[in-house]
Amino acid sequence: MDRVAFEQQARTWRHKALSIALSYGAGRDEAEDIAQEVMLRLWQMHDELERYESIEALVVLVARHLLINHQRRRKLEELNEAVIVSITSSPHEQLEMKEDDVWLTKRLEQLPTTQRTLLYMRQVERRSHEELAQLLGIETTSVSTLLARARRTLLEEIKRRNNI
Repeated sequence: MDRVAFEQQARTWRHKALSIALSYGAGRDEAEDIAQEVMLRLWQMHDELERYESIEALVVLVARHLLINHQRRRKLEELNEAVIVSITSSPHEQLEMKEDDVWLTKRLEQLPTTQRTLLYMRQVERRSHEELAQLLGIETTSVSTLLARARRTLLEEIKRRNNI
């Protein structure tokens, strides 16, 4: 499928992905993220789309799978610090958690300013990729790339710290 044909259908597919995500219980921001990811995946496979009988069915399938993955990740993130502290009662464990927080804060401060800002606005403020792109005056794909770099950098630091 060429670029022009893709662009003609893109709005319909994006709307379909958005409605699927919303119908499966995603919030507005999460549904926007899902729709964006679906469109990115469709574009990445735009040369192969003609071999599918129903691209809308593909959109539904991809959106559903992405939403399931998002929901799995979100469940892991929902453990808040109060619950963790109440589970770990020893002062030694509480001190370790405090040291971990200090260490992570230092690593976050070492990230390039743009990456740190994007990560904060995405993770803490829960802003969408489109909103971040608009606020910073950059492309949406750049937002995704910068977020991925920031997360990868932090993951490498964590692995190094834990000798993994």
